[in-house]
Amino acid sequence: MTDQTLPLVAGPEALEPRLGDPELLIVDLCIKPETYVAGHVPGAVHLDYGRIVAMRRPVGGLLPEPAQLSATLSEIGLTPERHVVAYDDEGGGRAARLLWTLAVLGHERMSLLDGGLHAWAHEGHRLEPGARRPEPGAYEARIARPELMADAGYVLAHLDDPEVVLVDARSPAEYTGRKRFAERGGHIPGAVNFEWTLAMDRARNLRLRDAGWLRERFASLGVTPDKEVITYCQTHHRSAHTWLVLTWLGYPRVRGYPGSWSDWGNRTDTPVEL
Repeated sequence: MTDQTLPLVAGPEALEPRLGDPELLIVDLCIKPETYVAGHVPGAVHLDYGRIVAMRRPVGGLLPEPAQLSATLSEIGLTPERHVVAYDDEGGGRAARLLWTLAVLGHERMSLLDGGLHAWAHEGHRLEPGARRPEPGAYEARIARPELMADAGYVLAHLDDPEVVLVDARSPAEYTGRKRFAERGGHIPGAVNFEWTLAMDRARNLRLRDAGWLRERFASLGVTPDKEVITYCQTHHRSAHTWLVLTWLGYPRVRGYPGSWSDWGNRTDTPVEL
């Protein structure tokens, strides 16, 4: 039993001394399995991102049924006691979606590896080649924190609520409707646009930007800790990263919208703003 707890966002320098700790479960969500095989954080197991999201066309990025999540999380070795450290090779979107899912399930022991594979590899930390077969765990998934989720009905009910702010994590082109990946383009009325990659510092291997800078940027958009925040993108992949960033900054009420614009933009009962 260790007496150190990794924070929600942990840099490679914090993780490296903990490698080999049986309490940790390091999960690699790199886009291509061959990236994992070529070299991963020592001890990490690979998880295909497609196994933690569900699709009901045309809506993607939904939360899978508890039985599916139970099987997937048990297969990679998760137990209620283990601390999950997740990373990927895209700046943290896929890893953050796993962590948001775990938070919805009530799993509190978790961290995002700051900068993911980019920071780990480019800052001189050892990579382990090959594939690792995880020891199966036992994890029963159930929704324990519904207050971390929003759906179209919830958003509709709070469109005119001054205590709720919507953050669209998509690109400006998607936000304005110039680029469309649903039946309708545009954004949810009243939503502010914070493209998810703005939170990453490209000069520091995709680590998160300084917390002070992020707080000021969000505040300039009207996204303040006294409000409830709902994050969304196309499927709640990019916006899961924004959810994690806001949670890390100490915002007490942050929800993610699984399905996001693939749901809202394909419905006929939801208003759209261009």
